[in-house]
Amino acid sequence: MKNLIRIAFTLIISHLAGAALAQTTVPRDVSDPILRLQLSPYTHHFTYDSEHKNVFMVGLEREYTNGKLDGATFFTNSFGQASVYIYPWGGAYHAIAGINPLSFKWTAGLLYGYRGIYKNKVPMNYNGFSPGVIVALDYEFKPGWSVQVNALGTAGLMFQLNAPLN
Repeated sequence: MKNLIRIAFTLIISHLAGAALAQTTVPRDVSDPILRLQLSPYTHHFTYDSEHKNVFMVGLEREYTNGKLDGATFFTNSFGQASVYIYPWGGAYHAIAGINPLSFKWTAGLLYGYRGIYKNKVPMNYNGFSPGVIVALDYEFKPGWSVQVNALGTAGLMFQLNAPLN
């Protein structure tokens, strides 16, 4: 399984790097939502737990012209369990403190994946399902491309790369 994740991660990064180096642009209607690929290779936990595993996340996010966000992410949680976070609610606020590339984001939705002996690692868990809320700071370093830091409650910080798909 680890080799499969490494291969998938390498293929995705290679594809993204190739597209970035090509510098090609496709005209887009500004009324269309922006679709982003999300990748996270690292999560920092605030407290050490010998049971913690590496967290890998891949997702899709859609941002509308009015700043509304929605999306879905698939990840291995801190205990190695396959998990999903679906968020139909969210928002993006751009040019924070007058800094054009800096944005604040929030999302809210449903988290699934913390099961068995790890069911109490997230609040209000029922049969693996629990509510989720994430706040983030996003910095756009190239048009459409950004890095983001997600606050995962009191558990830790997730670092991610966002790449445009349209």
